[in-house]
Amino acid sequence: MSALGAAKGGGEGINPTASIIGIVIIIAALAITAVMAAPALVAVIGVIIGGALVGFGVHFVPVGGAPAAMGQSPGIATGVAMLAAGAGLAGLFGGAWAAANPAFGIAVVIAAGAIGGGLMMAITCLMVNIVYIFGMGIPAASGKVAKDPITGDSQAEYKSQGTEGHGLPFISYVGGVIGGLLGGAGGTLIYYELLQVYSAMLPAMFNASAEEVLPIAVSLAGIFAVGMFLVNAVLAAYNITGTIEGPHDPKFKRFPRAIIGCAVASAVCGLFAVLIVVV
Repeated sequence: MSALGAAKGGGEGINPTASIIGIVIIIAALAITAVMAAPALVAVIGVIIGGALVGFGVHFVPVGGAPAAMGQSPGIATGVAMLAAGAGLAGLFGGAWAAANPAFGIAVVIAAGAIGGGLMMAITCLMVNIVYIFGMGIPAASGKVAKDPITGDSQAEYKSQGTEGHGLPFISYVGGVIGGLLGGAGGTLIYYELLQVYSAMLPAMFNASAEEVLPIAVSLAGIFAVGMFLVNAVLAAYNITGTIEGPHDPKFKRFPRAIIGCAVASAVCGLFAVLIVVV
C-alpha cells in the first residue's frame, strides 16, 4: 500500500485484545520478578508507574514540529521524543542530585525531579513565545479551540488564514509545564527505584562495600533511567502521530492507550534492569 493510499494513522480508542495482552505481559514480568528477585518487586512496580507518568506527561507537551518552525502550527518546533527527553533529562539531573543526599526521602527526590523537568519546559515555552512574538512578529493563537480554556481569550482574531495557529497560547504553555512536571517525576522515580536495587544487591555481587559500588550503582541506574525515558517518549510520540497543542488538543484523548503501552514497555525493561544483578 502506498503512503497516499494508507489509512490515516492514529485513533482514539483502546484495542481490547492488545490491552489484555499488555496486562498479561505486565503480570508475567511481575511474577518473574517475584520468583527470581523478590526484594526488587516494589522497584519494578515503581518503574512501571514512572513509565506510565512519562507517557501521560508527553501528551501535555505542545509539539509543533516543522510546521511550527514556519509559524503555521502552534507548539515548539521540534519532535515529541526530543522535547520529552530534554525535560526528562533536566528532571533526572535534579532527582539524581536529591537522591545523592541520604537526608532526602523518595518524596523530596521525586519532587526535585518534577521541578527540574517543569522548570526546563517553562523556560523553553517562554523563549519560544519571545522568538515568535518579538522575532517573527506573530501572536500566539490556537487553531483547535475558539477560546483559551484557561483565560477565555478568543483565538480566531489572531490566527492567520491558512494556518492551524501559531506560537504558544496560554493553555499550551500551562500544558508544557505540566508535562515537564510529570515527565521529570516519572523519570526520577525510575532512577530512584533502580538505584535502591543496585545499591542493595551490588555489594554482595562484587564482594565490596556499599561505598565502593556506589559509582557503579549510580551509573547503571542513570543509564537505564535515560533509556527507559526515551523508550516511553517514543511510544507516546507514535500514539500522538505528529503534532499536538496540549491538553485541549483532540489527540490528548489518546493518552489511555499510551499509558498502557508505556506500562508494558516499562515492565519488560524494568525486569531486565533487575535481572542483570540477579542472574
